[in-house]
Amino acid sequence: MAEIILIDEFVDRFLKDEIPLLDARSEGEYLRGHIPGALNLPLLKNEERVVIGTTYKQQGREAAVKKGFELVGPRFASIIADAEKLAPSRDILLYCWRGGMRSNITAWLLNLSGFRVTLLKNGYKAWRTWAQAQFNIKGDVIVAGGRTGSGKTSLLKAIAACGEPVIDLEGMACHKGSAFGALGQQPQPVTEHFENMLAIEWFVKRKKGPVWMENESRSIGSNIIPLGIYEQLRNASMIEIRLPDALRKQRILDEYGIFPTEKLAENTLKLAKRLGGNRLKEAMACLDEKNLAGWVDLMLSYYDESYLYGNTQRDQSKITAIEFDHDRMDENAAAVIELMKKKELINFHLQNK
Repeated sequence: MAEIILIDEFVDRFLKDEIPLLDARSEGEYLRGHIPGALNLPLLKNEERVVIGTTYKQQGREAAVKKGFELVGPRFASIIADAEKLAPSRDILLYCWRGGMRSNITAWLLNLSGFRVTLLKNGYKAWRTWAQAQFNIKGDVIVAGGRTGSGKTSLLKAIAACGEPVIDLEGMACHKGSAFGALGQQPQPVTEHFENMLAIEWFVKRKKGPVWMENESRSIGSNIIPLGIYEQLRNASMIEIRLPDALRKQRILDEYGIFPTEKLAENTLKLAKRLGGNRLKEAMACLDEKNLAGWVDLMLSYYDESYLYGNTQRDQSKITAIEFDHDRMDENAAAVIELMKKKELINFHLQNK
């Protein structure tokens, strides 16, 4: 028989024991959101789930159960074979939507085949309740801020390489946060799965020391930062990175100059109302003329204004500026860590290594 455990123990097991985690829901449910790290082993395929739902509504539960076995029975051997590939150790953590029929049938089948299966009580629904609760837990946060082109993302990667806990919000969202943020990125996850990834990152990393995150708006493309985390971002101490304008401009040219000007124009038009008629006209003319340097100047002027306004909404006593005349991020990261350490804003775990 499968062991059934509550969500807290379930999370501990898949984080500590590295047991394969399988999601027995349909492919569509899995794509909308799943426990990070879970692999999909659907008992019912998308189209089969529709058939079962229709049968249940029209003929009742017993008819739906019979139809389910009629559809799934012929696939039992392939489900076992897939499980053997996904979990060669034959130890499995398993869940479905509510910890009901799908996970119990899958567990029964796999138990018969020699697998050791542990089920999540109340399934993915329990996970979502747990994930939402994480966002209301307070932790120590340090925000990396700075004007567009300051290299905040690169700096955070360098800080992470120093051993500090970093949550890459833009990396999880597959978006860089601006009107041009989707360029060169993979499709964004739905917000539900963005929340799932953030929940486990927050759960793990807030226990390791102050968590570094980039200064963000509430939305990153189509993904929305949960209110509890966003409020902590807005109220945290911020280190403001200041680079010379020439360096910022070159970073933007290097990052976005690789894209066709037609694509840059398409995204620039998204800012039409905010840029205003004259600045929009100038920006589009620069792109028509392949004058990327001129276009960057106009974009930086807009984003600098937005950044300065956003900073007025912060507690100014919590902002610490640091200036660099280069963008060698390993050196900059070391300087930022040392500065925050001296200010005694945080208790760095690095000093105990």
